[in-house]
This record gives sequence, structure tokens and C-alpha cells, in this order.
Amino acid sequence: MGNLAANPQRVLLVTGMLGAGKTTALRVLEDLGWEIVDNFPIRMLDALIDGAPEGDPTPLAIGFDSRTRGFDPERVIAQVKKLTERRDLQLMTLFLDCSSTELERRYNETRRRHALAADAPVSTGIRAERELLSPLRRWADLLVDTTEFTSNDLQRVIRERFTESDAEELTVTVSSFGFSRGMPPVADLVFDMRFLDNPHWDAELRPQTGQDAPVGDYIRKDPAWEEAFTRIRDLLLLLLPRYRAQGKAYVHIAFGCTGGRHRSVFTAEQIAAALRLSGFSPTLLHRNLGSRAADLLEGGLRREK
Repeated sequence: MGNLAANPQRVLLVTGMLGAGKTTALRVLEDLGWEIVDNFPIRMLDALIDGAPEGDPTPLAIGFDSRTRGFDPERVIAQVKKLTERRDLQLMTLFLDCSSTELERRYNETRRRHALAADAPVSTGIRAERELLSPLRRWADLLVDTTEFTSNDLQRVIRERFTESDAEELTVTVSSFGFSRGMPPVADLVFDMRFLDNPHWDAELRPQTGQDAPVGDYIRKDPAWEEAFTRIRDLLLLLLPRYRAQGKAYVHIAFGCTGGRHRSVFTAEQIAAALRLSGFSPTLLHRNLGSRAADLLEGGLRREK
């Protein structure tokens, strides 16, 4: 028993609103090496856990939702409370939520019926489900709201939360985005680069991006660029070791401009290069670089001075 207590079986219960991302979360966990059981009759949870091979270190993720036969949130909570008293288990509940408006949009987009709506409008089923799940939502250990998430955003959150990593390591992500397409929902540090002169208003530079040399040359000529870049770089070099010392495993640094094609892209590229020179290995992402609508969004706005 002492050995079991020293190496408890990791069990994650994954539940939440239908359409909030449970399937995506479970798929990522499977990629991370978790054993996955979905749509599981939660009343049989004890038998499933007790049936696992003794000493097997593989973590177990169990998915269930309001469609589960005989689903009763209060009974689930009571059952899980008993399991948390066991020294041979490390059990956590993840609840995936989403605003009712966004859920309704997703259902209408996919033309799926809500399991609790029958022949009623989707909104009726969502409202009934939210009321049914409210005790479980309040009780869950970890709540993730996916209202503003893309599928990639949710995948990143699950990976950051459940990937086993060395406490001494720090995973850094540097990204660019366009404010016209919304703020990034999972960034730790966000820098607004719209104070810089905008290459969009130069007809020759407009079709290019922050990865092209002429755009970079244009931005470098802005009197504010050099000092702003230096201060941001120095701030990050101060903060990142502090985050690592505090045990933080992931830091996402995002740079935004209007359309997400010029100033933010160039700044993200330059910061990533500077961090590499200082010993970090950042992942570089450009959220809106390939968006065909970016120029239309930016062109419809009042010209920035």
C-alpha cells in the first residue's frame, strides 16, 4: 500500500456542456499518452478503476456527459468524493464550459440536434443541460471556458495543463494575431503594436507580410521601433527566468496589430530571434497570417495615423 500511495493512479474525469470540446480534449490527452474511455457509465467508475493492472503508470481519462444513461450530477459528486479519499488515486475533474450563445451557434452551424431538446429549439436543450450540470460545474477542480477558443486554442490549453514536463524547463510560445479577429484567449503576455506606422497603407507593402524584408525595413524606420523593441525584449528576459523559478512550465507571449499580417508578425519574429540568442527555444505561431479576410478587415477601418 505504501508503494501505491507513493505512485498513485492518475485519473481525470472529463465532462461539461455538449459542444464545449470534450471530444477534442480527450483526443489530445490520448496523444499525450493517457488511456481514454469515453461515454462511460459513471456508476461503474469504481469497477473501472479497480480493474486497472496494479502498478500501471498510464494515466486514465474518463469522458462522460448529460447523455450518459442515468446521469445524476449529485450522485457523481458523492461517488467521486469517496474515491478522492483513497491514497492510491490522484483524481481530478475537468469541466468544459461555453456560453449558451456560442453553443447555439455551433449547433446551428453543424445542424445537429441537442440531446436534451427533442423537437424543441436548441436553446431549450442548452438551458436544461446547464441547469442539470450546475452542481458538477461548481464542484469541478478545473474549469475551462471554450467560448472564445478555436480547436487549436483548446488543444494548447490541454497540452499545457496535462503534459508531463521537467520543472526546470520553460516552454515559450511567441505568436502574432490581429485585433480585428479577436484577442487570443490563452496568452499570458499581450503587446499591442498598433502604435507603429502601418505598412498596410503602402500599396506596395500591403500584399506582403511581416516576414518580408521590405515590410521589416518599413517598420524599423518608425522612430518608436528600436526603443520599444529593446524595452519589450529586456522585459521578457527579466520575466521569463522569474516565471521558470516560480515553477511555471508554459508562457505564451502574443503580439497584436490590426490585421495580424505586418507589425505583429514582424515583432513576433524579431522577439523570437532575440529569445533564441538568449538561450530560449520559443515556438513561433502566426494566427492570422494566412487569413484572406485580413486585408478586408483592416481596410474597412479608419486609417491609423
